Amino acid sequence: MADDGTLPSASSASAQSDDSDINTTPPEEPAEDVTDVPADAVDKDPEGPAEPKPLPGDLPPFRDCNPAHGVYIPTKQGRQYHRAVGPRNSNHNATSRTAKSTFTSEVTGEVGVSVSGKLDVSVNTLLVKVKEKFEVTVSAKMTAKLGNSISVDTPPHKTTNAVYGVWRLKHTGKSYWLHANCTSTPEKTIVSYSPYRVGWYLWES
Repeated sequence: MADDGTLPSASSASAQSDDSDINTTPPEEPAEDVTDVPADAVDKDPEGPAEPKPLPGDLPPFRDCNPAHGVYIPTKQGRQYHRAVGPRNSNHNATSRTAKSTFTSEVTGEVGVSVSGKLDVSVNTLLVKVKEKFEVTVSAKMTAKLGNSISVDTPPHKTTNAVYGVWRLKHTGKSYWLHANCTSTPEKTIVSYSPYRVGWYLWES
């Protein structure tokens, strides 16, 4: 892993944060202020701003970018973040020997995409651009299901904690709206968290 926490390549994404890894802290929350994208809005392209009106004396536009459309350009792939579905499970080993802890997911739930700011494209477009750029497949939503189990060793006098849910990959990109006359709105930096795989997050305390 690079010093800034980013993945050095797309192939290493699947090897990071394996379910059997025991962490020392609970799952991290996104540092940005992000909003979940509603399931019924995933396929929809957002409406763009009104076409800017030419000022008196302006020449007619000579370039044509019809139809007006949103643009998203991914620039950076970060690491995985875990979004829990259901409650935390814990097991304390009060003995002087290593004990086996088994955890089972208690609910079924979906996790979708979260973004900072307003995208000028649909979520599906964002996912396609991410796949093209980083050769990694992320989804609009994934389901963590009831009944999935995992067993791990708990050291003496330690507590193993576990949450089941969805690992999401962080991506940073630029988004803007391109008008029909080829002018554009200012670029915005968009951070997204997209479902990558279903699994457990484990930590000891």
